[in-house]
Amino acid sequence: MSFKCGIIGLPNVGKSTLFNTLTKSSAAIANFPFCTIKPNIGIVSVPDIRISQLAEIISPKKIVNAFIEFVDIAGLVKGASKGEGLGNQFLSNIRDTHAIAHVVRCFKDDNISHIYNCIQPKVDIDIINSELILADFDTCEKAILKLEKKIKFNKKETEEKLFVLNKCLHHLKGFLMLKTLKLDDIEKNIIGCFRFLTLKPTFYIANINEGKESLSFLNELNEIAKKENSLVIPINSHLELDLVKMNQDEKKYFMKSFNIKSLGLNKIIKSGYKMLNLITFFTAGEKEVRAWSIPDGSTSLQAANKIHSDFSRGFIRAQIIKYSDFIKYKSEIKVKELGKCKSEGKFYRIEDGDIINFLFNI
Repeated sequence: MSFKCGIIGLPNVGKSTLFNTLTKSSAAIANFPFCTIKPNIGIVSVPDIRISQLAEIISPKKIVNAFIEFVDIAGLVKGASKGEGLGNQFLSNIRDTHAIAHVVRCFKDDNISHIYNCIQPKVDIDIINSELILADFDTCEKAILKLEKKIKFNKKETEEKLFVLNKCLHHLKGFLMLKTLKLDDIEKNIIGCFRFLTLKPTFYIANINEGKESLSFLNELNEIAKKENSLVIPINSHLELDLVKMNQDEKKYFMKSFNIKSLGLNKIIKSGYKMLNLITFFTAGEKEVRAWSIPDGSTSLQAANKIHSDFSRGFIRAQIIKYSDFIKYKSEIKVKELGKCKSEGKFYRIEDGDIINFLFNI
């Protein structure tokens, strides 16, 4: 299973430029709406200093980072939930993702048109959120009508779904995102199959430039995000796209000259990873040191299945070494001699940074 983070926003806010920066690919960039029709998908490595530190000790032949997929989804417009601007197709693309990166234009540039001819972050966000709410309302209403016809079959399960869906419908009627509705884990699981758009974890990406207006727009976006308890990551996507095209020496010189401490795109990748509620475990040997991403709360059996179904099917036990112990003693043999390598069963809950050797038999 791959973990997908969708990049959304109005047309011409810089989504495809950001996507190219993240993936170092070549999605089309142009100054007109719906330049992106089919979603572009890119595999992005998750920066993690731990895998480099493990590799320094082990000297493997191969290093493989954990990764997530970023999906560049075409710009949404008013009426998307009713099919405007190929809206139904684009909303469906969002539904297939696990988290959302919402790009908001926070710059003025006479050479790049705005679809509604005015740069107002709050208005832009309201347009997108309204379409997501309307789409969820339609999904919720249709699901309720369908379930009401089936109430006589599997009554208990149907009644549970109807209860939660009616709770959601009432909330959506108030033009509120479902993420602001108090739902417990059981309720979220009951409606998980409907893949509601406004339940997806979301963070904002402020696309800025060097203009003085950018700071004002950024402050406005920060205020909006604060009320929603969301995260804002400012990024000059054109500048960072130039940076990823440079070699390491050029990049280092440029960043030092312009006092750029770190790349915004790394923050975006890490935030997407965190939003997906993922943790990392490692497999380490002379052939390969590899980082694997799994949902927080996963068991050793689920982690084994992430590598290969044979690992879970013939699971015997998992040998666990804590990352901090391996870095401290710099040897698997030494760690085992000190009794710090633990054998765990299939229900052991994986912790971030665990180094695992799976024993299995088929």
